[in-house]
Amino acid sequence: MSKGPVSQFIQHHYRHFNAAALVDAAKGYETFLAKGNKMLVTLAGAMSTAELGLSLAEMIRAGKVDAICCTGANLEEDIYNLVAHDHYERVPHYRDLTKAEEVALCERGLNRVTDTCIPEDTAIRKIEKHLLALWKEADSKGERYFPYEFLYRILREGTLQSEYQIDPRNSWMVAAAERNLPIFTPGWEDSTCGNIYASYCIAGEIRNTNTVKLGIDAMMKIYDWYTSETQTGEIGFFQIGGGIAGDFPICVVPMIRQDMEQEVPLWGYFCQISDSTTSYGSYSGAVPNEKITWGKLSVDSPSYIIESDATIVAPLMFAYILGW
Repeated sequence: MSKGPVSQFIQHHYRHFNAAALVDAAKGYETFLAKGNKMLVTLAGAMSTAELGLSLAEMIRAGKVDAICCTGANLEEDIYNLVAHDHYERVPHYRDLTKAEEVALCERGLNRVTDTCIPEDTAIRKIEKHLLALWKEADSKGERYFPYEFLYRILREGTLQSEYQIDPRNSWMVAAAERNLPIFTPGWEDSTCGNIYASYCIAGEIRNTNTVKLGIDAMMKIYDWYTSETQTGEIGFFQIGGGIAGDFPICVVPMIRQDMEQEVPLWGYFCQISDSTTSYGSYSGAVPNEKITWGKLSVDSPSYIIESDATIVAPLMFAYILGW
């Protein structure tokens, strides 16, 4: 495939240091998929609020992402942006805000994520009423679903379609629903929707707290997915940021091999984009070789680490892989 102008710019200018690591990792990603393998992408931080869907959605549609593990915040915030984009406010001078100015934002229902404020009424509360209806329905029937399955249903039924404020092609959740990708969400309760769900359980409006499948269910689903998909090839691991979104899914391999004593391939490719420095005890800042000692990667697994801002690096890598 011939490369477009963005890729040509990267090839010409990105020759050393983190820039060269970006090119090496992107080429490694391409080579890995060209062999018929699959890729899991993990999303930490606030990638959805950073509108990573502009490039990630196309990666999904192009068949270059086969599963996602993300925080509950990233899961919901892509939908918030989909239906409330015009009501977001950007605060370029966020570093200079006083405490009084922060209070003023709070009183206006604007929840700040660095330089971007998520509007509570037009985003969070708009989603809440639709989710509550689905949670109650599942609860009354004794059914259980993962967080992403409830959101897929809202998207597929067109519940919010009349309220879209961006092109749905730029929503990675819409793209994931189209391809029915599995989305693993560890620690979902540590999210706005998770907090809301807990509040309804406390209030007694939802009787069964396990109506939404959580951590152990998610690990069991990763087990099923990983053991099934590695029957026909290897699976790569593309990690954006650190924390639970990355640490949770990568552990499925040592769980299978060491705890269950079953044979599966190790992760066949690894790349992490992170600005977390290597430090004692930090998972987010750990270099890939440390994962060899935990039975996650082999000495032959292509491994890359790009120490930079993921909001800059990930779209460039995706553009290169897509040939833009």
